[in-house]
Amino acid sequence: MSIVVVGSIAYDTVITPYGRREQTLGGAATFFSVAASYFCPVQVVGVVGEDFSDEDVEVFSARGIDTQGIARRPGKSFRWGGEYSWNLNERETLFTELNVFEEFDPELPPAYRTTPHVFLANIAPGLQLSVLEQVESPRLVALDTMNYWIEGDRDALAEVLKRVDILVINDEEARQLADEYNLVKAAEAVLSMGPTAVVIKRGEHGATAFLGDEIFNVPGFPLRDLADPTGAGDTFAGGFMGHLARHGDHGPEGLRRAIVAGSVMASFCVEAFSLDGITNLDEDQIAARYRAFQALTRFGDL
Repeated sequence: MSIVVVGSIAYDTVITPYGRREQTLGGAATFFSVAASYFCPVQVVGVVGEDFSDEDVEVFSARGIDTQGIARRPGKSFRWGGEYSWNLNERETLFTELNVFEEFDPELPPAYRTTPHVFLANIAPGLQLSVLEQVESPRLVALDTMNYWIEGDRDALAEVLKRVDILVINDEEARQLADEYNLVKAAEAVLSMGPTAVVIKRGEHGATAFLGDEIFNVPGFPLRDLADPTGAGDTFAGGFMGHLARHGDHGPEGLRRAIVAGSVMASFCVEAFSLDGITNLDEDQIAARYRAFQALTRFGDL
């Protein structure tokens, strides 16, 4: 089964202790769609400017991603710059230039509207609602959001949460949304807002999922070499949703496997700058790291 993702396509300038990249392809929809494309067909909806290069279009095309939902508008593409500290958990935003993204009003091509899996990447809740008005009886809808919308557009976000199956956010955002520091209590509060599952990204510490009454935790993968965490969360979401779409199992066991698949893709992402860690993988590499995740937590009886 296929996925439609709606979100940002950007040019990033990234500085980490391990190097620097200027005006490199990024954005939530970009990282998501490339990661998901290893598991299923992907349709991407976004907006770019006149400066969006043919080489960057080819990044999508090379992965078989359907790009008819990418609108090109007069002006410049969305640009973002950030600098990371040595532990890569702390980041300073250097600049944000919305450009054509400021007027983004997603319109799904007719062929996308019956796609069974929908991922609403981090955009304004009002835009997420407009996407939900365009899709026809999706089998599964997942959502990402951020502190900006939790603080500034909470009522609209509450409406979106009533209409989605899965919320994928980080631990800080979960605590803020629930107004509760304890992560278990925070997840319970978020589940009461509408989603049937909450997947909480915890950076280098992995991910914790609250699947109704069940809790599932995946550790962060121990890596020798790190380069750039930009897009890791969106890559996680892409692997997670891609696995769900490929196998069609949305029950607790299917969600567990999908969370590991998402963690696998995110671990490849942070090993290189921009999309370099996830554009040239093969199925054997993905399967080998999936098995490595299994080995991390395998143990016998007491």
